[in-house]
This record gives sequence, C-alpha cells and structure tokens, in this order.
Amino acid sequence: MLYFSLNNTSPIVDFKEATIRGQAPDKGLYFPENIPRLPKDFLSSIEALSREEIALTVIEPYIGNTLPKSELRRIVGETIDFDFPLVPITPDIRTANLPPNPLPTTIYSLELFHGPTLAFKDVGARFMSRCLGYFVRDNNRPVTVLVATSGDTGGAVASGFYGVEGIQVVILYPSGKVSSVQELQLTTLGKNITALEVDGSFDDCQRLVKEAFADRGLNERLFLTSANSINVARWLPQQFYYFFAWQQWADKDHPPVISVPSGNFGNICAGLMARSSGLPVDHFIAACNANDIVPSYLQTGEYHPKPAQPTLSNAMDVGNPSNFVRILELFHQKLPSLQQTPNPRQISSLEQTLSAVSISDAETTAAIRELYTHHHYLPDPHGAVGYLALQRYLAAHPGAKGIFLETAHPVKFYDVVEPLIGSKIPLPASVNVLLNQQKHSIHLLPDYAQLKDYLLS
Repeated sequence: MLYFSLNNTSPIVDFKEATIRGQAPDKGLYFPENIPRLPKDFLSSIEALSREEIALTVIEPYIGNTLPKSELRRIVGETIDFDFPLVPITPDIRTANLPPNPLPTTIYSLELFHGPTLAFKDVGARFMSRCLGYFVRDNNRPVTVLVATSGDTGGAVASGFYGVEGIQVVILYPSGKVSSVQELQLTTLGKNITALEVDGSFDDCQRLVKEAFADRGLNERLFLTSANSINVARWLPQQFYYFFAWQQWADKDHPPVISVPSGNFGNICAGLMARSSGLPVDHFIAACNANDIVPSYLQTGEYHPKPAQPTLSNAMDVGNPSNFVRILELFHQKLPSLQQTPNPRQISSLEQTLSAVSISDAETTAAIRELYTHHHYLPDPHGAVGYLALQRYLAAHPGAKGIFLETAHPVKFYDVVEPLIGSKIPLPASVNVLLNQQKHSIHLLPDYAQLKDYLLS
C-alpha cells in the first residue's frame, strides 16, 4: 500500500514513511492510494473470529511489507488487549426482558473506554507508538513526537509512548480547556513525556504543530513526527471499533446506524473507510457540539472554519477539523473545491452516507440526565452528544436501530457529570493513582517563535 498527499505535490510513500513523517512535506495529509475490499467470507464468519484476527485482517493491507507479519501480530495484540463491549441502552436494560411483550432494543452503546487511559484514543496511540518504535529502532538521532490535544489524545499518546526508547513526546494542550483527569494523564508521567500548556484554544495548539512541521529549518535540525489523527498509524486502526461492533451486532440483516461524537473527524473518517471496505453500516452521524462547521457545510455546501467554542464536550471543541478533507477525498472531492460551488451530485452522495448534527451544552446535560435516570446508563458528555444525535435520527427513521460510541469513561468528566446525577462516580484504579501525582507543565503563549525556541532548546 502506498500513500499520497492530499495536496498532491509530495512524493508517494509507503506506510513506514507516512508514519515517520506524520504529515507530507507539502503540508497535506497522507491518504491510501486504494481502499482494500474485505473478502465476503471474512464478514460472514466474523462472529467466530478473535478480535486479534479481525484487527489483523483489517489493517494488514494498509501496512504492506513495512512490518514483518509476526511483528504486526504482536503490535495488534498489544493494541487491543482490553474489552469493547456493545451495551443495550433502550429500552431500560433492567426491564427489557420482562414479559409479556418486551420492546426490542433500538439503541446500543459501543464502549471504547476500557483501555489504560479510559478513552477511545488508546487504540490509535498504542498502535502508532509500537509501529514507530519499530521503525526508528536503528535511527541515529532521537525522534520528537509533536502532538496537539483537545483532551483525550494527550493522555493516550503519553501512555502509549511512555518509556519508548529513542522517542521524545511533546504535547500541546489548551490551558483550562481540558478536564482535570485528562490534564493529570498528560502532565504527570515525566521521563520522555513533556506537556506544554498553551494559553489559547485547541486550534491554536494545532496551528502551532502544523507550523512546526512546515518549518524546513526546524525539520533539518530535529526529527519531527506527529501522533495526532493526521498520522496514518493513529488514524487507520480506529477502523477496528466498527468491526468489533459488527461482530457483536445480532441483527445482521439490518446494519446499524452509527453515531460518532466528532471533533477532528478522524474517528468517523475511519468508520467511513471501514464501510468503503465492505463493512455493513446503514448510515453515519457526525454528532458535533456547538462547533458546527461540518453540520453547516452539509446544509449549505459552504465550508467556513471558525474559532473553536468551549463546551462541556471539550475533546470536540475544534473549529477547523483536519480530517474532514479525508472524508471529502472518499467522496472524490478536494478541499479547494469547498471555496467554490460544490458539485451537487457529490454533496448528495456524501449526505446519503453521512449526516451531521450540532448539540448544545443544555441538550448534552439533558441527555446525560435522561440516560442516567431512565435507562440506568451513565455516559460522558461526548457519549451523550452521540446518543442524542442518534435518538433524533431514529425518531425520523422508524424501524432503524443504531449504535452511539461512548468514547471516554464518565469519570474523566466527573466535574461535569457528578453535579448532574447528584452522586459520586466510582473511581477506577488508574484514576486513583493519578490523584496523588503532581502536575508538571511548561506554559506557552500561542506563539510559534516560543514553541520553536523550546524545541531547539
């Protein structure tokens, strides 16, 4: 498998080179030259396969010969060594099986928070860290992984790369705009992990990272790569979630609608890639918060990035989602065309597969209360956005069933969730340990000169 830049002026590279570079020299995101089609017998026998066999089958075509099969198998096994349960939500899971005529379950939660940092990004971070560690094992200079986070990415990357020999990790996060647990996860490890606390928004952090990768002089002195979802090794393994959901989906004759809490759009783009490979999915919903750039685009055909608004679902506070250009590539569009009149047929084909909705903070808090009170299920704010977006879609499409992705453990947002439910969330052991750790961060203005000075120092 080879990868090209979506800006179309950089050389084509293999998976190894795309992983090491992170972003193409022309500032474009890498995209596979073709999307592999999965064999039909794989999907028909998926219930009998192990998760490792599923993940290996999905990812192997994207790797090519850049990793030995035995090494890829080891990486995959270590990446997904925790659970991904599909949990029934509506009707009430405690009364759904009572006679005489129980209602069928129509909404499920795919829980993606059972990894080491209690967030869905553990999969991509663990996969990428192990691939990159293998690729640079004989490198003669240290690699610096530079990453911006709006919340969960930072902790997942810090955990995934902690102690990896030959790799330094620098994480930029917006001061005061991540939850307290998220902040502890990315600021307490030390060793080869450094946290830069930026006085600005996630978009400022993301801009600084992009400027660093575009700085030729800096890249001549440092070996830089990214661990954001712009990196193919972070982005592509997110397809695993959707195949694990299908393995557990009972009604194989009726594929699910899947609602994905969406900020930078890497996760939902991976789902769309899985669908393009042959995975049965009826429809995708991009469940957004008040940062409604993509919902507005799908309604108007005009793409207008704007400053991110802070919300309760902070990991989705993105005003210019990087991975949306990859979604457009799936539908044979290029980003420059967004500045012109879009092709109506292309927009239509996009909308048949993907819809998007914006959910306010008030609606998010109401959804948390509803799920907890009426369905005895406790979501985090991002999962609540996904649930409400799915609920609305199903109300307009009778007979459909769906899944929303629960992307983080609610304890990561205890300061939001606990006042809404009036009780304490039991602390997982990994969080209990964090509460006794001391935060270490370096304050930074949203100024590229400051970031460059720090990196060179």
